[in-house]
Amino acid sequence: AALFHLITHAYSKALLFLGSGSIIHSMEPVVGYSPYKNQNMVLMGGLTKYIPITRTAFLLGTLSLCGIPPLACFWSKDEILSNSWLYSPIFGIITYLTTGLTAFYMFRVYLLTFDGYLRIHFQGYSSTKTNLFYSISLWGKSMSKRSNTNRNLPLSIIPKNVSFFFQEKKNNVKNKIYCFNTFFTNKYTSIYPHELDNTMLFPLLLLVLFTMFIGSIGICFDPRGTDLDLLSKWLTLSKDRFIESSNECVIFYEFFQNVIISVSIATFGLCIAFTFYGSINSFFPNLYLFNFFLKKGIKRNFLDRIQNVIYNWSYNRGYIDIIYTSVFTLRIRRLSKFTEFFDRHIVDGIPNGIGVT
Repeated sequence: AALFHLITHAYSKALLFLGSGSIIHSMEPVVGYSPYKNQNMVLMGGLTKYIPITRTAFLLGTLSLCGIPPLACFWSKDEILSNSWLYSPIFGIITYLTTGLTAFYMFRVYLLTFDGYLRIHFQGYSSTKTNLFYSISLWGKSMSKRSNTNRNLPLSIIPKNVSFFFQEKKNNVKNKIYCFNTFFTNKYTSIYPHELDNTMLFPLLLLVLFTMFIGSIGICFDPRGTDLDLLSKWLTLSKDRFIESSNECVIFYEFFQNVIISVSIATFGLCIAFTFYGSINSFFPNLYLFNFFLKKGIKRNFLDRIQNVIYNWSYNRGYIDIIYTSVFTLRIRRLSKFTEFFDRHIVDGIPNGIGVT
């Protein structure tokens, strides 16, 4: 199962990496050659109508990595999930949680890149910098908001009275693009992202085919349990408790039971990602009542506060950097300063003082 997942995961990740390169190249004519701009998903969005082929390929790679059938990673990930649960329920819970987390952050990448509208027209980026999206910097550079002045403990916090997930959209906002690297604010440009040539699209489509069908090499086609899958001759592992049932085809109802659980968890992760980063207007442009309910509901403010807390935790990387800085980095710096003082004034100072006298 591990080697099988290594193969399927490699094709899916290769598709995503090549799709990311296609996106970066398509953004360069708009924002220029700058990793802080053409690789920043905050400045993207709405790329579906500009690069539809790349979007389709990227979506297939994302769904495959999330474990959605019948794409490649679904077959290998389902084997790992079932075998992990058979070996130990603790390992099974960890793998299922990992599945949901993978679905969440991968679909988040897709939504930030292709969903909604092109966000480089935001006035907050070029002038006032008051728009909340300005605080989302995947690079952690000058775009982030700081809540304190201590440079050793950078912490970004969203104001509690601000709703990150529902922003007021200006009129004709999708037809406007602001130009960067200029002193004139609110200046427009007619340059849009565009699909790349066949040199990059051909290997992209080739990886799409592998992502869609490479999972069939690990499917057992014999219901009696005989190893007739294409990987049987490659995998000659010993039968231990890890793979006690890996060489036997599961009964169909057990297979579908495992599928329902894994796909449900992956779908839940996708829904959470859409709740946080999806654009309601792009999918349901005419449901004003539904959008009004989401914006003005009785519990909307409470849900916004919860979402902002979760976002702050995610944006600050689980506060791991802050804890590491306060516990290790600052103490090591203090120790090094004390060592330098002791070496310069005590170790060297005593002989130098004796020599002077």
